[in-house]
Amino acid sequence: MTQYVNIALPKGRLGEKVYSLFAEAGFECPSILEENRKLIFENPGRGVRYFWVKPSDVAVYVERGAADIGVCGKDILLESSPEVYELLDLKTGKCRMAVASRKDFREDHRRPLRVATKFVNIAQDYYSSIGREIDIIELNGSIEIAPILGLSDVIVDIVETGTTLRENDLVETEKIMDISARLISNKSSYEFKKEKIEQITNSVGLLVSNRK
Repeated sequence: MTQYVNIALPKGRLGEKVYSLFAEAGFECPSILEENRKLIFENPGRGVRYFWVKPSDVAVYVERGAADIGVCGKDILLESSPEVYELLDLKTGKCRMAVASRKDFREDHRRPLRVATKFVNIAQDYYSSIGREIDIIELNGSIEIAPILGLSDVIVDIVETGTTLRENDLVETEKIMDISARLISNKSSYEFKKEKIEQITNSVGLLVSNRK
């Protein structure tokens, strides 16, 4: 009976890029490229089983053992602090966590800074590190609107090209950190399937290092 390594991939362009990397490393699963609505794909010969999930859910599947390994952004790991092993920086899905505001915003240090974000923990950690008192406004979508309508002074969000900021007359004022996709592992799976997981990690890691 085949022992599979269950791999959670984020839906979308990042997941497709990452799958190509896994396939090139020798862990292909041709059925994943077929036009269908399936979510789970197996290749018994390679001992891999892939499935697509919402990007923000990958760490949950891995932490709880439904997936042995998976790929998610560093932002998710920092924001939710899942109990997983971080095995590899895949050097793809690159972007940054940044602070942005209206072009005409002038900060008043006499009061807490109003910060709109869905990355509450990252924002709190960042402003705590620089000793700035803040008032967090937690939002889940259209965060760029918050400073335009006066709901917040600034936003903390992921920035890739900066186009959305520019189109809404916002400017990036501070970079908090660089973000990229990471290969993570369930802690128990890493013990019980260590040889196979390390084989995948080393093979993919070699490809990543050769692409620098």
